[in-house]
Amino acid sequence: MGLFILYRALCLIGGYCFGLFQTAYIIGKLHHIDIREYGSGNSGTTNALRVLGKRVGAAVLLGDVLKCILACLIARIVFNHVNPDCTMLMVIYTGFGVVLGHIFPFYMHFNGGKGVASIAGVIISLLDWRIMVICLVVFAIIVAITRYVSLGSIILMFVMWTSYMIFVYVDPDFYHIGEEYRLESVIVLALIGALSIFMHRKNIGRLLRGEENKLGQKKPVES
Repeated sequence: MGLFILYRALCLIGGYCFGLFQTAYIIGKLHHIDIREYGSGNSGTTNALRVLGKRVGAAVLLGDVLKCILACLIARIVFNHVNPDCTMLMVIYTGFGVVLGHIFPFYMHFNGGKGVASIAGVIISLLDWRIMVICLVVFAIIVAITRYVSLGSIILMFVMWTSYMIFVYVDPDFYHIGEEYRLESVIVLALIGALSIFMHRKNIGRLLRGEENKLGQKKPVES
């Protein structure tokens, strides 16, 4: 039991270190700005898109997704050799660490992004095409209809968690995850989604008041 606690801690810490690679902040510095001083003040994809344009926004999205995929890939390779039954759980813990590092980078006074792009990396790292398709389609439809990226992101968290919870119990062999680790994996994934929703709490307030920025709107908003 003590060894598995250590594994969980190592995955969280290792993931956190990967999450510290703040793509928006770094690219912003290359453009001679601190991205946190513009737009929403957030170091994430949506703010980079609004402030620096589509190309930079795409680069930030790619960087934040890839850092999570890379961290989770390393965890998958390691634990496939250590204990295959717990590999999926450790991948999710690693993804959680990346999201924590992205949202709370110590060298930026714990003021990073909201974790959506990194969570997209977690979704990809589950290696379940069904969840990827469901999440992508739902997110795209919500944003296309409402033009609210924040609303799409919030709903994405619920879709990610519920779809995984259903598939991991309906088709557990697909994930090669031991029965003793399934519930914990569902709980940790729920924590990841809940954290991102919590980081969107101001967006939720603006959505309720009808004050949220729509995609393509240039007017800066508060973080």
